[in-house]
Order: sequence, then C-alpha cells, then structure tokens
Amino acid sequence: MSSSPLVGVLALQGDVREHIHSLERAGARALAVGNVEVLLTVVGLVIPGGESTTMSKLAISDGLLEPLRAARIAGLPMYGSCAGMIMLADRVNDARHDQETIGGIDMTVRRNAFGRQVDSFEAALPFAALGEPDFPAVFIRAPWVESVADDVEVLARIQRGDGESTIVAVRQGPLLATAFHPELTGDTRVHEMFVEMVREHA
Repeated sequence: MSSSPLVGVLALQGDVREHIHSLERAGARALAVGNVEVLLTVVGLVIPGGESTTMSKLAISDGLLEPLRAARIAGLPMYGSCAGMIMLADRVNDARHDQETIGGIDMTVRRNAFGRQVDSFEAALPFAALGEPDFPAVFIRAPWVESVADDVEVLARIQRGDGESTIVAVRQGPLLATAFHPELTGDTRVHEMFVEMVREHA
C-alpha cells in the first residue's frame, strides 16, 4: 500500500476542490470521481457536503448509486461530511419519500437539524480522537445523529442551546461521518484520520 493512497472525492456537487486540497495536505493523492470507471481506481472515497436529496437524485441519474453501494459493501473506506453523512446513514428522518442513500452506518440522522442556512455556525468541538486543541467545526444546514447502533463509535458530540448534547461525528468500520465541514477550515486532522483509515484497510 502506498503511503500516499489514491482517494477520490465524489464530484456530484459540494466542496469537491476543498476536499481534494485537504486530502493532499493530509498525505493522500486525490482526484474527483464522476463516473464508475474512476470510482474503481480509488482506495478511499470522500462524499462531500451539498444537498442530500439532490445528491441522491444525481447519483441515481448518473448511474453511480448502485456502484457506490457495491463499493461500500466490498469494504471501500468512505468519509461523508454534512450531506455525505446523510448519504452514509441507514436511516434518515425528515427525508423526501424518494430519497435514497448509500447506507452502511447503522444510525439515524435528521436532515437540516441545526436549522436553515442563516443558522450556520462554527464551534470549537471536543474531538478526543484528534487530540488537542478542539476542532474548529463549521456547521452549514447540518444534520445531526439521533441514534446509533451499539457497534457505531461516537467520536464527537456538541452541546445544543437546550443543554442537551447531540452526536456529530461517528465511525463504523471503514466508514467515517461528520455533520460538519472540516474542508472549510485550515485544520486537516479529520482528513488525516480518514487517510490513515484508508491505509489500515488497504
């Protein structure tokens, strides 16, 4: 396995270039994935933010949804941020009736759980697996995780205004998901974590 694994970024919509830049800074080679042929060349895949219902429709219309599911079942490490977290969820609350996901993480997420675009915010997020300092997490029309199965590792929670805490980062096997956008910060620790996961599962 190369110390610089080839990691793709699903190029249907969202912060594709930003994720590619972050992956390269984290020690990977990176490229945009827009078709099945390119998908078959990568050893890891990032699913960026965007609008999850649109992403689902584009994946179907471009003939990518079933190959993405097959790649996930075959063990391809995947990391989903924001809408990408929704795409990796087995269950989605407040979803359109025709919305489909890649699935794989045994969790229930809620779309736009933190509010609309005007409710976007940044928070210093305790994230033990990344060490100190807290991670500068950017939330934009973000989901949150309402429940997880016992074998899903909860990596980070955030305190809500009502005093309750909500899950915003999880891992299950070779799948990683965050409700926030690490690619919009100068901090590459989440991408470094994923690149290391790719190396471990190669």
